[in-house]
Amino acid sequence: MRPLISVDAAAAAIQATTVAAATEQVALHDAVGRVLAQPVLAEGPQPPFDRVMMDGVAMQWQPVMPALLRVAGMQMAGMQGGALTDPDTCIEIATGAVLPDGCDCILPIEQLRRTPDGYALKETATPAPGQFIHRRGSDCAAGSPVLAPGVRIGAPQMALLAANGVAHVTVARRPAVAVVATGDELVDVGATLPPGRIRRSNDLALMAALQTAGLGQASLHHLADEPTVLAAALAALLASHDTLVLSGGVSMGQRDYLPDALQALGVRCQFHGIAQRPGKPMWFGVGPAGQRVFALPGNPVSSLVCLVRYVRPALLAGMGLAPEPPEQLPLASALPAFPLAQFIPVRLGRDAQGNAVAEPVGSRNSGDFTALAGTAGVVELAAGAGADAGQRLPLHRW
Repeated sequence: MRPLISVDAAAAAIQATTVAAATEQVALHDAVGRVLAQPVLAEGPQPPFDRVMMDGVAMQWQPVMPALLRVAGMQMAGMQGGALTDPDTCIEIATGAVLPDGCDCILPIEQLRRTPDGYALKETATPAPGQFIHRRGSDCAAGSPVLAPGVRIGAPQMALLAANGVAHVTVARRPAVAVVATGDELVDVGATLPPGRIRRSNDLALMAALQTAGLGQASLHHLADEPTVLAAALAALLASHDTLVLSGGVSMGQRDYLPDALQALGVRCQFHGIAQRPGKPMWFGVGPAGQRVFALPGNPVSSLVCLVRYVRPALLAGMGLAPEPPEQLPLASALPAFPLAQFIPVRLGRDAQGNAVAEPVGSRNSGDFTALAGTAGVVELAAGAGADAGQRLPLHRW
């Protein structure tokens, strides 16, 4: 095994291999959760007309208002704009309607009293020029940038795309990811469990962490610890995927064949071993066609920690998603120092003032995935450093 590298050096080495993803066009309703790959400009001024903001009446403001406003008409949302010619009259109006010509004030229905002859202003009425009118172009002018590439399409982005007539949107293509569990001891979830065997769980956990991050559905595979089997299967996966995420077979055991098998297929090792716990044996390489291969330790906690710290950010960066700094949370209790960087599972709690805190959860070892139940992710503690209660640490969510 090569000398261990630091957590930051490992992340930088992976980042240096990032290649911009190809793009594709999808229908707007299929774009939820995708990463935008085009600039979006305002189709026209927003709002496109002087827009009424309250139900009530549209009127012309006067320094001395008449005691009674006679009704000269009605204008609902979606109707073409009308006009007011007599300042002693009003037009009944609805939220979202076009402001009628000749009007410069909206009085809400709550400030009016309906009479047989029209509307009388209540004592609480506060008419003022321009009130409750959303002026044309006050949000943005036609052609103004409203969305930039590199954002994930959620509810606000979807509203902006729809409001500006983007029926088909250009997004980053999701990576073709194969998640591979290796090991003779593994059996499928629904199979009978013989003595000395365990059920496959790592590949499903890794798949879930990728899918919930908007990276699409990974293909799942199980390979035995046999060099000839590994060589043939890995060659096929490299030919059909641009990213391989492997679990197991990368440490120093007699049947840890993966590093040699990958390098025999032309995958160039970038590093093997990170100065951290858990997850020290992680291996990373780049294939002959630029495929990225993340070979993670087989212990469940180790594999999941490495995926959320290294694999998932790398895949999201490849799709052009603008990076965000890690969330920082204060610790509920102190943590001791250790020579290697540490990733400690935490639950989210509240301190006496109601502020969010990270509560460390003891894990007996890197195979103790039962300890992850109820945790939100792991906090990262630098090599050789302890942390006091209240100190803020970066949180990597599952």
